[in-house]
Amino acid sequence: MGGGEDERGDRVRSWLAERLPPSWFDGPVDVTVDRDEITIVGRIPAPEGTTELAGAEGSAAVTGRIKEFREQTRDLRIQIARELEHRARRKVSWGVECAGRRQLFTTLSMPVMTRLRQPERQVLDTLVDAGVARSRAEALAWCVKLTGQNTEAWLARLREAMAKVQEMRAAGPTLGRSARNELIPGGE
Repeated sequence: MGGGEDERGDRVRSWLAERLPPSWFDGPVDVTVDRDEITIVGRIPAPEGTTELAGAEGSAAVTGRIKEFREQTRDLRIQIARELEHRARRKVSWGVECAGRRQLFTTLSMPVMTRLRQPERQVLDTLVDAGVARSRAEALAWCVKLTGQNTEAWLARLREAMAKVQEMRAAGPTLGRSARNELIPGGE
């Protein structure tokens, strides 16, 4: 499953459409693909009467519905994930949306190494000292999450531009073996 992120997502969605039981989700699944992980999120129906339930009672009903779905579909989700992981060479994570709440099940957490200068470390240390985070690593994750939330429109435009670059590369001229050899001194 090569190509750009959107193309990989489309391929995964098509593959899943043939394998997911139609009773699982209301509509197509949301698929997010990156270098390491495929996250599949489907919308499940809210428990009956949830709209009439307020506050904690409504929240508990939604939590129960999500838990029920997770338990009832576990074996088949694992089977589908294993097959997809083998094909795509990425880990597969699942989640659901129910009554406006999005809950991800087991997801991949990747260590990321970086070098930070003193001013950046001071920002992280301030977040730790203020109790916003328990460690520099947690503070850095918090910063990345906050940045992503506040720059989603910009990131979306950047992803679109990257997809267009991929399209241009794919549509560009390709050099066959003989043309390549003519350009390389001493070629065959």
